[in-house]
Amino acid sequence: MFGMLIEIAYILLTVLLWFIIAQAVMSWLIAFNVINTHNDFVRQLWMTLDRITEPLYRPFRRVMPDFGGIDLTPMLVIIIIVILRGPVLGYLAALALRSGMA
Repeated sequence: MFGMLIEIAYILLTVLLWFIIAQAVMSWLIAFNVINTHNDFVRQLWMTLDRITEPLYRPFRRVMPDFGGIDLTPMLVIIIIVILRGPVLGYLAALALRSGMA
């Protein structure tokens, strides 16, 4: 049971990581006028990704210094997700196996 929860957490963190990467790539495409937010599909996709990621970014943006036009918050959140997916979930999985809860 506990092992299944760890796997679900791993999958959710992976999906979240891909949402952040998609938003970053999309922001670059918008910034360089490769895609246009006047297109309904692009605008809806951008708003959806923003609604998913903004609650994650908000606490970090409060404490991060202002770097002008560069937003390093997505990179910070990606680093935290990678740490959670790797060592933290790995440790919890090993702990579950050792205690027989897997």
